[in-house]
Parts: sequence; C-alpha cells; structure tokens
Amino acid sequence: MSETDQPFLTLHEIVRAAYDRTERNIWDYIVGATETETTARRNRHALDRVAFRPRVLRDVSKIDTSGQFFGRPSRLPIALAPVGALESIGRDGEILVARAASEFGVPFFLSSVTKVSMEDVAAAAPSGSKVFQLYVRGDAASTDDYVRRARDSGYDAFCLTVDTAIYSRRERDIARRFVKPWRERAGGMDFQAALNWNEVRRLKDKHDVRLILKGIATAEDAEVACQHGVESIYVSNHGGRQLDHGRGTLDILPEIVAAVAGRAKIIVDGGFCRGTDIVKAMALGADTVGIGRLYCYGLAAAGTEGVRRVLELLEAEVFACLGLLGVNAFEELDRSYVCPAEAVTPPHVLSAFPLISLPVEQY
Repeated sequence: MSETDQPFLTLHEIVRAAYDRTERNIWDYIVGATETETTARRNRHALDRVAFRPRVLRDVSKIDTSGQFFGRPSRLPIALAPVGALESIGRDGEILVARAASEFGVPFFLSSVTKVSMEDVAAAAPSGSKVFQLYVRGDAASTDDYVRRARDSGYDAFCLTVDTAIYSRRERDIARRFVKPWRERAGGMDFQAALNWNEVRRLKDKHDVRLILKGIATAEDAEVACQHGVESIYVSNHGGRQLDHGRGTLDILPEIVAAVAGRAKIIVDGGFCRGTDIVKAMALGADTVGIGRLYCYGLAAAGTEGVRRVLELLEAEVFACLGLLGVNAFEELDRSYVCPAEAVTPPHVLSAFPLISLPVEQY
C-alpha cells in the first residue's frame, strides 16, 4: 500500500478515529486517570519541558531505529505496555495487539486482567517477544502457577505490578456510575495490598525467571529492587491512574538511572505518544519505552492494522528525530542532546496532538 493510500497518515488521525468509534465509557477508560488527573498531566508536562540540542554536519545516511529487549532485537526500543481488558476496546483485543507487536517486531506485555488465557495469546504470536504482567489476586501458590505457565508458554519475562495496593478513585467512572465489567469479576485485592519485598525475594529464590517490577517511582525503591536481583526496573505511575499528584515519569527517570547504575534494565512509561518522546527517554538513560494509551487508540481505530500503523508512524517520527539530532542510532545518544525548556502547551492526555479537535471534556 502506498503512503497516499493509507487511511492514517498521522497519529492524530488515528486518535480521532478511535474517539469516533469508541463508546464513551470505554473512551474514558482509555484516556482517564485518578481524581484530579494531575499525575497524568504531569507525565505530559515532564516530556514537554525537555528540549533537544541537535548537532549538525554529521553523516546520518544510515539511521538505525532499533533497540534490544532482554537480548532480543526490537525494531524500536519500545514495548506495548500492559493494559487490562483490551477486549473492551476491540474483540479479542489481546490477541490482536500481540499479533501486531509480533508482526512489527516489538515486545508486548500481556496483563493478567484479560478474558484470553496467556497460553492462547502466546499461541497467536509464538515468535514475538512477550512478558506476562500480574496483579496479585491469590496466595503464593497462585503466583507460582502464573510464573510456571508464563515460562512454559514462552514468555521472555514475568512482571509484577507494585503500585496498586489500593484501587484508586477514577472519577470519570464514578461520576457516570459506570462499573467496569472486569472490575466486578476482579477479587483478591487483599493479596495485592499485602504484597511486599519478601514476596519479591521468594520469587527470585524459587524461580529461574527474569523479573520486572512495574511501578517504581523513587531511587530508594530502585535500589532495593536491585538488591533483590530484579532484572528490570519499570518506572511508571500507572499512566496517572493510581496515585494523584505524583511526578511525571520523565522527571523521575534520571534519579532511577543514577540509582540503578547499570545493574538492571530500565523501562519507562507514562504519556509517551510521539517519536520525539521516545528519543528523549532514551537520551536520559532508558533502555525501553512503554507505550500504552497510544496503541489502544490504534486498536480502537482499526484493530491489528491500527496498532501496526501506530508503530509505523512512531518509527517514521523516531527516524526523523534521530537524523535531525545528528545521530545514526540510539547508542550515540546521551544527555548532551537534551536540556530543560519551558513547555509551550498546557498539558493534558491528548496535548501531544495539537491538530486534533475534540470536546474539551474528553481531554
């Protein structure tokens, strides 16, 4: 298909199509956050307050946009972050997204909040890089069973989400009196509330598995995670969906990088919507950037093809950004290519797409 034949030539066209095709309660699930939604806005604000320092007269005729994920090649240094209940966005959503990620060549995180089994998702994308992410809803034996199933199904790593001890107050849902169907079938929150470092140590001692902790937001916790032998620190504030008035993740990233000091791989998510966002995080020391809401827009707009198109457009943006910065690959980036700057746009969940026009209440 030629470029002019593509239904989507920009990311904001995909976002608009997703809005037009999505029921309002599900749209709020995709874009919403907790209480005042300040943390979600700070995610975007942190990205907007970083500017580039480009170098010129460099030979950038051979640009490579690829990365690695646990030693496996990745077409971009990104991963499709775990999002629960993808079936509410598109029928068989988990399978559609896993296939798109595998076909394009980037990792996919499967959330445990899904109707589709981890085995069925793995079978749908057998060669793709994938991680199983768990919300703890049972005892140690239950967690052990998930680890074994993930390992036997070919998942590259196992991820524990650690920032959901208490389920937050998401006022978009509360105000509409909307109870998510998957929330009604989710029990066992007491197990998540009781999750602690002893369980991390137990998992590391019992299982030969790469362990990722998702929801690290301070250097102190990153240090403890490294002391427990965790293979990857996932810097995240749950897209602003958990603790209100948290920091933007790009503001958190430098202290995590300093604390980890190369002892673990670093993943970061939170408001990353453009190729320039990915490049900023990589310049500041991330190994992988998690994309969440953005691929949900693609799923809502056009299923597998929509997710794949999101990735293609991100790749084009990353390619242009690297070349205009004067580098041929992510390995050439360092902090000298970025600097603090004033934001020029009031932040909100869609402020990365200034050409889109939606009712203000949908932001």
